[in-house]
Amino acid sequence: MRTTVGIIGAGPAGLLLARLLHNAGIDSVVLESRDRAYVERRQRAGILEQGTADVLRAAGAGERMDREGLRHDGIELRFDRRRHRIDFPALTGGRSVMVYAQTEVCKDLIALQLREGGPLLFEAEALAVEDAGTDAPRVRFRHEGREDVLECEYVVGCDGFWGVSRQAIPAALTRVFERTYPFGWLGILADVPPSHDELVYARHDRGFALLSMRSPAVSRLYLQVPDGTDAEAWSDEQIWDELERRFETADDWRLERGPITQKSVTPMRSYVHEPMRHGRLFLAGDAAHIVPPTGAKGLNLAVGDVVTFARALAHEKETGSPELLDAYSQTCLRRVWQAERFSYDMTTLLHRTPDASPFDDRLQLARLERIASSRAAETDLAEGYTGFPFG
Repeated sequence: MRTTVGIIGAGPAGLLLARLLHNAGIDSVVLESRDRAYVERRQRAGILEQGTADVLRAAGAGERMDREGLRHDGIELRFDRRRHRIDFPALTGGRSVMVYAQTEVCKDLIALQLREGGPLLFEAEALAVEDAGTDAPRVRFRHEGREDVLECEYVVGCDGFWGVSRQAIPAALTRVFERTYPFGWLGILADVPPSHDELVYARHDRGFALLSMRSPAVSRLYLQVPDGTDAEAWSDEQIWDELERRFETADDWRLERGPITQKSVTPMRSYVHEPMRHGRLFLAGDAAHIVPPTGAKGLNLAVGDVVTFARALAHEKETGSPELLDAYSQTCLRRVWQAERFSYDMTTLLHRTPDASPFDDRLQLARLERIASSRAAETDLAEGYTGFPFG
């Protein structure tokens, strides 16, 4: 099998890249190790930056998002039983975010790819990327019980942290930067309308909490818990009781309870692999970088990576110049490090570490007070949350 771009992974990054390349007249093949049902039901991020939503629209994948997604023009910060709203459009020149689950993005892009795009092979496990440093890289993969080879001009690894793509970059050429956090998020889905019409980020002495949503009828909520926590060790009643404590306010706001349909614990880490390119192999999304979910940046960073690659390859095809492809890693990493910084700032602003001192607590409150009282500080948060420019 032969193609111009071999794409490993049919998450939102790989699927969007295939769509962008199709629209640019560049052929591709997508290899996905899981089956279609798994890809379309795995729960991941649900906040799309302004730029991500705009890219999906331009790619022809925004119709259902605009019909069913929830546009949000702000978030609420809670601390010391107080409430403070950040108004995104007023601070960013009109930008907002969209609440639309990654599962739905994948469904939309899969439907488009199967109807209009190139091959999308499910249950096709990539085994190795070979000859990445040459002009003729190959992806060895297993599909329908036999091994095969995908010969490419370029390979883009969108196969996540545990995929094979990153392993093809010689260790002597790489640098890794990472930080692990001593806590995670206990997340739940609940069949109850959200108790607030925008996301609520709460800093409390007992730990962080987040009120989010999947739809007008389904709530998504999170609690900071110690690293290694077993989700099943928490009863439904305990979860709701703890959420009530951490979201408490001085007014009459109330948290609505409902049946919990799913619970899980997400570990927290920051990770960056440099470079994001080796020869004709390009890394995108979690294959190259991970952020704690506090800043809602993971999916959006992956989108920025594949937009940068698609633009660079289209430029090379149109002009013959590899300049933008050669700059892929440094171009992406500028945005990646800003998102890492923003996500780290949000995480340390709102989470309480196990060894936090009274001094640390006061510093957190002072930082929150600064945001609540300074338009400049509010603007910095709003600009980071709604998204850094692509490219």
